[in-house]
Amino acid sequence: MPLKPSEQEEEFFARMEFAKKKKLEEEKHKTLKAEEKKKLKALHLMRCPKCGMELIEIDYKSVKVDKCSECAGIWLDAGELEAVAKMGKTSLDKLFSVFKK
Repeated sequence: MPLKPSEQEEEFFARMEFAKKKKLEEEKHKTLKAEEKKKLKALHLMRCPKCGMELIEIDYKSVKVDKCSECAGIWLDAGELEAVAKMGKTSLDKLFSVFKK
């Protein structure tokens, strides 16, 4: 005569099955998030955060400054503001003269 599993055994196996399915779902969500990030990056790479038009990158004294081709906004990447802040007044004047219309 087969032995009937106890409630504790059934609960244990149910928890194990739930944990396994939960882990699979988490991995699936992680993959979807990675794919979504990749798509968003492709859509927004070198686009103006204000109007969405293309950015033109200008390299001035090893600082890459991005200027919008439409609204003329000027954008700096991480660390570039500090580099610009360290420039002398004449260097700053020359940098800004590059962007004048």
